[in-house]
Amino acid sequence: MKTADVITAYLAMRRAQGVQLRSSERVLYRLARQTDNGEFDAITAEQLVQFLHGPGELSSTWKGKHGMLNSLYRFAISRGLARHNPLPAVAPKLPPAHPAYIYTTQEVQRLVDAAARVGDAKSPLTGDTYRLLLLLMYGAALRVSEAMGLQLHDVDLQASTLLIRETKFYKTRWVPMGPRLRDEVASYLHKRTALPMAKGQESTLLCSRTGHRLWYQDVVTLFQYIRREAGIGIPPGATRPPRMHDLRHTAAMHRLVSWYEQGLDVNKLLPQLSTYMGHHGVVSTQRYLHMTPDLLAQASQRFAAYAGQGGDHAQS
Repeated sequence: MKTADVITAYLAMRRAQGVQLRSSERVLYRLARQTDNGEFDAITAEQLVQFLHGPGELSSTWKGKHGMLNSLYRFAISRGLARHNPLPAVAPKLPPAHPAYIYTTQEVQRLVDAAARVGDAKSPLTGDTYRLLLLLMYGAALRVSEAMGLQLHDVDLQASTLLIRETKFYKTRWVPMGPRLRDEVASYLHKRTALPMAKGQESTLLCSRTGHRLWYQDVVTLFQYIRREAGIGIPPGATRPPRMHDLRHTAAMHRLVSWYEQGLDVNKLLPQLSTYMGHHGVVSTQRYLHMTPDLLAQASQRFAAYAGQGGDHAQS
């Protein structure tokens, strides 16, 4: 069976189980293209090693792609579509993941302003669409895919909530909106009525000029244009520019700093932040929290207060 056909059958099976697999779909069909969509069982170990490595330097994406392909091969072997799994059994030594970039509040504002200036004669809402996308990622700490996947009936302005459906870890959760974000969403919804509703109330909130869901690669590509227009370059010592996904890291960090500034018990609040962000637990959330100068200053002040009171845990 052709590689693309095996992938299609695999995706249909997983989606029947309630799994979305949008990012996996892009990766798996890329394998079909890179192997000229030949017979799936004829893919060699060398081709898979090349695919896992990808263009350029080896990166931490190796593990993610390996997991996707391993699941695909288990499916294919169980149905007699492949005789064996030629994936490498041992992972190469991978470089450490790139640290997230934490935008300042001024940089976030510049990104939002630059997004609003994005023009498209064929789609007058392009600037508004990308502006709201960034606001949702920062104001509600959403993943890129979560913001892009929001449907019209997922927005409850009266309750000031967003319904995030079965995204990563197959969870569905309600995310509250602050007053300012709610007003931004309400304003965009009013403008959104000028565009087609491709699927009625199941149409996406953020959409193209035809009313369809935005294309992920177009979104991340345009974000880099927005970043440059906002005057945000590659940080000193870094090898790549800040990413769109870093807005989610930034939202978590700014929330943490705010809690410190308010003198709140951060240890007790972290599980709430974890639930808000749709994580399995606090350990997942901790990967989003980085020692920025603001956070170090707050931690230093808390320690000074603790030491000044002879170690009174009421200040911890």
